[in-house]
Amino acid sequence: MPTEKEVLRIDGREVTVTNPGKVYFPETGHTKLDLVKYYLAVADGALRGAGGRPMALKRFVDGAAGQPFFQKRAPDNRPAWIRTATLTFPSGRTADEIVIDDAGGLAWVVNLGCIDLNPHPVRAEDLDHPDELRVDLDPVPGVPWSDIREVALATREALEAVGLVGWPKTSGSRGIHVNVRIEPRWTYPEVRRAALAIARDVERRVPALATSKWWKEERHGVFLDYNQNAKDRTVASAYSIRPLPDARVSTPLAWDEVPTVEAEAFTIDTVPARYAAIGDPGDGIDEAVGSLEALLELSRRHEAEGLGDAPWPPNYAKQAGEPPRVQPSRQRRPASDYEGRGEAGGPPPEVAAARRAAVERGDPNAGLPTEWAGSRPTPTGRRKAAIPVVEIARAEHKDEAMAGFERWKARHPAAAAALEPADVLVDSMRGRSTTWTRVRVNLIHVPEEDRPAQEPLEVDYDPWAGYEWPDRPGQLVRAPRTKKVDPA
Repeated sequence: MPTEKEVLRIDGREVTVTNPGKVYFPETGHTKLDLVKYYLAVADGALRGAGGRPMALKRFVDGAAGQPFFQKRAPDNRPAWIRTATLTFPSGRTADEIVIDDAGGLAWVVNLGCIDLNPHPVRAEDLDHPDELRVDLDPVPGVPWSDIREVALATREALEAVGLVGWPKTSGSRGIHVNVRIEPRWTYPEVRRAALAIARDVERRVPALATSKWWKEERHGVFLDYNQNAKDRTVASAYSIRPLPDARVSTPLAWDEVPTVEAEAFTIDTVPARYAAIGDPGDGIDEAVGSLEALLELSRRHEAEGLGDAPWPPNYAKQAGEPPRVQPSRQRRPASDYEGRGEAGGPPPEVAAARRAAVERGDPNAGLPTEWAGSRPTPTGRRKAAIPVVEIARAEHKDEAMAGFERWKARHPAAAAALEPADVLVDSMRGRSTTWTRVRVNLIHVPEEDRPAQEPLEVDYDPWAGYEWPDRPGQLVRAPRTKKVDPA
């Protein structure tokens, strides 16, 4: 049976939408063609956020309720008018990523199953110098929306204090983003360090509401995710539809809207009418270009006060000056014990020697930087926690992990009753081309006599099953699939 399709002519481009009637949002009934028409209605605003930038494709081929996969490399069968840019990632690998420039490009990526748009903070013409600093306000579970709005307003004050203009938008999920256009003359590490300085300044202004702490078990209130400014990180851009049941939209705001804004007011149905009535509140962002000099000076003052670098994401090689990359619950030695072990606190000498020997034997990845917590793994492969955090599940899909958590709560009702929302640590972890979910529980609020010990995981998913080795930071060659053994 031939595939249903609809051909659209958009500003002189011809774009084919395959399976236009396919339902992408079961609860609202919106189809793929509805998504295309939405993006065409807000095209200028969407291109203001994502146009001219290399973009990671997050494809929901089974709709918003399905499992997405990430595609960094541009499809070979793209139209001639879709251009690409060659990015080099922290791993050392490269990829030609899609760059969209017009409304036709928007329609084309949506036809691939992209519900939201995930551009890098650089222009295709200069891939080494971001022109956007991103302040991502990410609340821990249980934080009221009013607190997020207060932290957004404190972020505005912190930016204005260093001569920068912030442009707020709802994230379309649980938080708020504040984007800042900057001159493209600073490197990714410098922009990330500037974002860390803003995070710490906002934390100083509203300490009861905001945190710059990287480890989830240490957070409270609203986390300012400075690591969204590390190279290879992307966030949903302005006017992106998010894969939530109500087809919510990441919507630019005027600052006078922030004190009373409600995120659920902006959906695929309401935003086009708002856009037609008031235009784009983000219009003007490209003319409000600022300098990072004052913010980097603030960072230097922080460093003089003893606040150096903060942890990087786990898929990055250890950085010079970075503190020990060890979860507080797993750090069994003081931070000083990690010093003097090579660049950025490497492994103990005997571990380094074992790695060198493995490299000499031909292991192509044995010498790569990896995490080291200062203690050998337990027989189960997972280190014993020094503070009360237990791991519950590692699952391919979030619903499997949360189902495992529900089983754990049923077995330990006293512990479950004492948990606070922020004690449940749900992490979306990177796999080969999709994410997987890890669930842990911080038992700090559970009386000691009711604290369960670490048990076998409810679900123990291995994202690298079927491959010769897991991907690691700095790895230039991706692991091949495990060769099947001929039983004969």
